[in-house]
Amino acid sequence: MVNVPKERKTFCKDKKCKKHTVHKVTQYKAGKASNFAQGKRRYDSKQMGFGGQTKPVFHKKAKTTRKIVLRLECKKCKTKKQLTLKRTKHFELGEKKKDGGHQY
Repeated sequence: MVNVPKERKTFCKDKKCKKHTVHKVTQYKAGKASNFAQGKRRYDSKQMGFGGQTKPVFHKKAKTTRKIVLRLECKKCKTKKQLTLKRTKHFELGEKKKDGGHQY
């Protein structure tokens, strides 16, 4: 399980900073796919009419994990950058560790 703090001090490439500053950390999430992207328009026009499914549908899913992508936003100049982490099943942002062991 990977636990990442909500703030991280790292290098900011922007012209205004060019030094290590505090960045706000969030998890990257892909946006909603557009209906007007060229690939989607081409796919839809190919699918129209008779003839069934025209392009291959992917079924052989092999991976059980995803690569974690962090979105870092500089608190000074608001510049955003992305940072890829290794593959993991469980990912947490800034949660405290659960105190294990016996308590009196």
